[in-house]
Amino acid sequence: MIAVLRYLFVEDFWLKLFSLALAVLIWVTVTFVSQRDAGIEERLVSRKLPVTILSAAEDVHNFRVSPSEVLVTLQGRPRVLQNLQTNDVRAIVDLTGAGAARDLRKRVEVSLPSGLSRVRVTPEEVQVVFPPDR
Repeated sequence: MIAVLRYLFVEDFWLKLFSLALAVLIWVTVTFVSQRDAGIEERLVSRKLPVTILSAAEDVHNFRVSPSEVLVTLQGRPRVLQNLQTNDVRAIVDLTGAGAARDLRKRVEVSLPSGLSRVRVTPEEVQVVFPPDR
């Protein structure tokens, strides 16, 4: 029994010691990085935004959308969210090339500054309301 234990610890001692030191170094590095990243928390913020309609310049229709506002939930670091200005986030519906189709629903796109990500838009689509024909 003692011969087996002696063989386990003494045989290739320097290689085993080097492997142990390398394992400890990797463990310390991973622990340090994970603790540092844990301090960078991300928060969620919800904002009610008016929907901006994007259409071609030659398009003279008076489009409207229903609902005219959407609730946008954003995620980001606290410092980025604190520096967020009112004009930095926009809810846009692109109506370029939209004819006079009835019952048109369009997806709301959100324009964000870097460092933020969109979590949710409620509702995701809006109903396009065309002006009555004269």
